[in-house]
Amino acid sequence: MKKNTHTLAVKMSIALVLGIVTGFLCILLREKLGVGSSSWKMINTFLFQDISAKGGEKSLGIFYIIGQLFINSLQLVIIPMVYTSITLAICHISDARKLGRISYKTLGFFLVSSIFALILAGVVGMALNVSGAFNISIESGVNVVSGKTGSNPLLMIMQIVPSNIFSAFSNNGGVLAAVFLAVSTGLCINSLGEKVKYFKELLQEINDIVIKFLTFVINKFGPIAIFVLLTRTFAAYGIEHLKPAFIYVISTTITLLLFLIVGYSLLIVVSTRLNPLPFIRKAAKVALFGFSTSSSAATLPLNKKTTVEELGVSEDIASFVLPLGMTTNMNGTAIMQVIAAVFVASTAGYTIGLSNIFIIGILALIASVGTPAAPGAGAIVLFTILSGLGYVNDTAILTYSLILAINRPIEMLVTSLNVIGDSAASIYVAKSEHMLNEEVYHK
Repeated sequence: MKKNTHTLAVKMSIALVLGIVTGFLCILLREKLGVGSSSWKMINTFLFQDISAKGGEKSLGIFYIIGQLFINSLQLVIIPMVYTSITLAICHISDARKLGRISYKTLGFFLVSSIFALILAGVVGMALNVSGAFNISIESGVNVVSGKTGSNPLLMIMQIVPSNIFSAFSNNGGVLAAVFLAVSTGLCINSLGEKVKYFKELLQEINDIVIKFLTFVINKFGPIAIFVLLTRTFAAYGIEHLKPAFIYVISTTITLLLFLIVGYSLLIVVSTRLNPLPFIRKAAKVALFGFSTSSSAATLPLNKKTTVEELGVSEDIASFVLPLGMTTNMNGTAIMQVIAAVFVASTAGYTIGLSNIFIIGILALIASVGTPAAPGAGAIVLFTILSGLGYVNDTAILTYSLILAINRPIEMLVTSLNVIGDSAASIYVAKSEHMLNEEVYHK
């Protein structure tokens, strides 16, 4: 198993390098031929075009199809995996006091890490705003995105309890509802004791089938998918989208990387007294996979496999913490939303002070908790924050539209931050409950 894990990590690393190199070559080719040239249009139609979008009806889009098939195959079992793994984890933790402690510790770690992430993002955003770095003009050539409406971030609380059990299991965007049902089911099974026997066996068998399916998909097709997804991302978005908001992209990237590498390492050291280097080394491929897929949900299977088999976390702990963190622990999303909100407000001419930064941080924390674990969700939720703060003049809408255009690379890194945070929380909880195999962790 260890050999297979290392082989997969090597394959993913090779796919990452090849994807980045091929992507940059595509950018150079795109710039040389010209976006509107017949030659590039033919290449784009054949390889990269989104066949589901307007204008893609007659396109082949080979890279798009391969990438979507891989992501769809992972998302196919997200709801059953979340439901069965959390339910079984609670069933295995029959001690109600112990389950309560694990819940408090998990949510406590999520809250503390989110606060630190928001403080870092607030400091960076305020520094850039004071320095005037965001005082740039957005040219009128940007297409305004219409049809986005703001909503109260607290609506996510109502979505936790579904009104229809079938709707909860049929919507990948309703993971919080699946978590609620899993917790409720697990607690009820514990309460009924021996009266419930065959249902637990059925859940275990479903969970085994899901894990077997995901292991096959990740091991056999993961490296290919990483290469395809990265290459298409570079080729489809090109270099022209990065020019108007270069400062936003660079500042957000540096902040995310700082928290990813330094922030989580400090949290591991402070909360567990463990050497963070094994964690960084082993979790690197999880971050890479999250970066490639830009989906916390799609990364969950590999994250769980790595956290349990290589970092020594008890499977019961990982099965409870990781799915919960997938929807509630969104440090990367919160950081991105804070800096993006400051960028939009500054560019649109709004005055930003410490109180505004604080309010942005609170809204980002609330909104990020309910962010769907899917590509592109963070930028959509950003509009909720902007609406709540009243940053909706014409220039703000133009800037927001620009963020939607350039935010793909940022959201890829955001996903890496989110999934690594879930793994770090699992290590802390397992260590505090004496359910961490430190010999495996230090290997």
